[in-house]
Amino acid sequence: MGSQRVFTRECKLAAIKELESGSSVGLIARRLEIDRNTLYRWRREFKESAANAFPGKGKGVLVGSQEAELERKIGQMTMEMDFLKKLLRSFEDQQASGNGVRQFTKRSRKKTK
Repeated sequence: MGSQRVFTRECKLAAIKELESGSSVGLIARRLEIDRNTLYRWRREFKESAANAFPGKGKGVLVGSQEAELERKIGQMTMEMDFLKKLLRSFEDQQASGNGVRQFTKRSRKKTK
């Protein structure tokens, strides 16, 4: 049996609030990657005793997954920036040394027009 995901009280309350505002149960359940019945159970537990509902601290599943996605994007963008910086340095070095400054001859320039 796999590890059970744990949601924070705040996450559960936000899902209940969204559900109560008329949002689709299916949409909320898919976004949270949970069963529809779980949402209904959370709502029932909250209605039965709002003060005592969801006493645990949870693990912040949504926050963790969002942070991981942002870290992946930052890593990818950092790699792209490093690549572009190297490419720019290479281009600047070529211009400084006079190599590759003019890539077209008069004849080839006429053909491209």
